[in-house]
Amino acid sequence: MSMRTIIACGGTGGHLFPGIAVAEALRAGGGESLVLISEKEIDALATKGYGHLNFETLPAIGMPPLLSPRIVPFGFRFLKTLSRCKGLVRRFRADAVLGMGGFTSLAPLMAGRRRGARTFIHESNAFPGKANRVAARSADVVLLGLEACRRHFPGKQVEVVGTPLREAMFESPDRGQALEHFGLAGDGGSTLLVMGGSQGARGINRGVTGALGEVAAVGIQVIHLAGPADVEETRAAYRGAGVRHHVAAFCHEMQLAYAAADLAIARSGASSLAELSAFGIPTVLVPYPFAADDHQTLNAQVYVDGGAAVMLKEDELDPRSLGGLLGELLGDKREGLDKMRAAMSDMAVRDAAENICKSIETRCQ
Repeated sequence: MSMRTIIACGGTGGHLFPGIAVAEALRAGGGESLVLISEKEIDALATKGYGHLNFETLPAIGMPPLLSPRIVPFGFRFLKTLSRCKGLVRRFRADAVLGMGGFTSLAPLMAGRRRGARTFIHESNAFPGKANRVAARSADVVLLGLEACRRHFPGKQVEVVGTPLREAMFESPDRGQALEHFGLAGDGGSTLLVMGGSQGARGINRGVTGALGEVAAVGIQVIHLAGPADVEETRAAYRGAGVRHHVAAFCHEMQLAYAAADLAIARSGASSLAELSAFGIPTVLVPYPFAADDHQTLNAQVYVDGGAAVMLKEDELDPRSLGGLLGELLGDKREGLDKMRAAMSDMAVRDAAENICKSIETRCQ
């Protein structure tokens, strides 16, 4: 059966990359997909290199508070988006609509349901986002990345499938070649990967660059993905710091960054966690302190409880704490790091995209 599925994602890498993973899995199984993304710059940047997939942009924007003066223009924009989605669902002849969460997903799900398509949502986090809490009321099936989220959807048909990974995340690049790609030394000791998500994280960027003296003392090299807003400031901080480094705004070949890394410092977005676990990378998690419903702290706690990560709050990311932690994990005795690596690998769900495809196909037959 050739499935025709609309995948609504975008707005952040945490929604977009899992959506792309499902589109790739559908394509590999002989199905067709249409991937709906937002007009944000990060979506255009992140979708480069996926010319084999079909993308359409939507004018959707995030919903402001109900009493905000922005609610009126939001309403007009939402109606415009809904009208466009109705046309896309009709022309694509969609059998199913899958919403990956976020502001891009609501209108496509509504349009799909009105035209008789089966509707699905996927929630990667330990606590569901606002869009998915709304969409779940009428969705046929709720798909989850983490078992910890099940209790938030009482009375719904729920499946725990994992968080989908792009095809590139299943590559196994040679470590030496990966280090060479970033201009780092194969004999340069341990490599730290610093990442704040697809748009960077100022708190992590400044926390790490403020501790470069301690980083240099530990004797490690760094791949630092700073995001477009902070990349120049971050590069300036590394100049003359005595730390071998590669600083970039964004990385299109994350499999190489993961292959090079011995340890990561990262936000605890669900998509990043799924990729880190696939490569078995021990991680210092620094939850975004302003995440909706503090869901990143809840995500991080799942991995801390599993022995795969340690957690530092952003206000704890000072030179002394970070330097001590790096020294402990990357020093001569690395038993703790090895245990974290094994635990992180155990948490990986490598067939999540295929699980989603099976769920959709089963319900659309």
